[in-house]
Amino acid sequence: MAEHGDGSGGRDNPAAIERRDLLKIGTAATVGFLARGVGAEARATLPPLPSNPATPQAMPTRNLGRTGYRVGIFSLGGQAAVEQPDNDVAAVPIVERALDLGVNYVDTSARYGGDARWSERYIGQVMKRRRREAFLATKTHDRTRDGSLRLLERSLALLQTDHVDLWQIHNLAHKDEVERIFAPGGAVEALVSAREQGMVRFIGVTGHADPDVLLEAIRRFRFDTVLMALNAADRHHLSFASELLPAAVELEMGIIGMKIPARGRILASWTPPPPDRQRADQVAARSGTLTMREAMRFTLSLPVSTVIVGCDTVAQLEENVQLARAFVPLNDAQMGELAARTEPVMKQALFFRRWEG
Repeated sequence: MAEHGDGSGGRDNPAAIERRDLLKIGTAATVGFLARGVGAEARATLPPLPSNPATPQAMPTRNLGRTGYRVGIFSLGGQAAVEQPDNDVAAVPIVERALDLGVNYVDTSARYGGDARWSERYIGQVMKRRRREAFLATKTHDRTRDGSLRLLERSLALLQTDHVDLWQIHNLAHKDEVERIFAPGGAVEALVSAREQGMVRFIGVTGHADPDVLLEAIRRFRFDTVLMALNAADRHHLSFASELLPAAVELEMGIIGMKIPARGRILASWTPPPPDRQRADQVAARSGTLTMREAMRFTLSLPVSTVIVGCDTVAQLEENVQLARAFVPLNDAQMGELAARTEPVMKQALFFRRWEG
């Protein structure tokens, strides 16, 4: 088992990427793309950044990296109830209430809700009336330029908007995927093209399986944001906080944390479903060890811009906003104590990590 500060998770730890090299490579990439006119004209055609008037009184805010946006520390994820089929009666009120409560960042994906893309559909029902209140993020899971642009065209239609504030490459899990997105005709070309055309404001990358994969991606290109899995069990296996998080901070990226409650599996209040209702490679036999307050406090005490959490009910959403409003950072000893408490449930709390090998 990896100790804190070692992202190897029991494998040979590859040479850490030199921080100054990351900055040089990222800066060079930015200069190269701007020299070809990427970004400046597109951003001139976009409306001002969104502004939810309820946010400043609702919760603390932080810089979303170098984007110029102040994001509330709790943001709404587009999963849970917001991706279930034919669930308008529950999903749409969650999105609506989130904006009422001061949430000013909403995350979704072309993959949430299956082929019907229910998550984008529900969020679009609210965005058609309240687009200016939310920083809207979606993702492409296609690794090619043309396939990604087709996904984006449909995303814009379902979200009932002419642009998204952040378009991300979804869930990079293997090094070969990094090669594919950067190859000629790869998805990075789609992100750059969409930004040039004013269909997206910023571009990002996401992942939760292996931190080295995301490190390689941000080494090659100066993405605006990174969405990474960061919960209190992180240090126990393939730690994202040990190398990836400091690199993203130094590159001044917007850093979004996800998998905070690990779909409930890190929480003491979670009751495991019967084994035959769980995925064979993710069977959990016991409850977690933390409260939601502890889980959220842990990740928000890291240098993240915000955390995204999917909600099943309006009551759950309201509880999470209240936790964000009352947030007080943990000290190192408190962080260590919470991390230690997750060790007995680390595999279920990190079910999304790569465990083979």
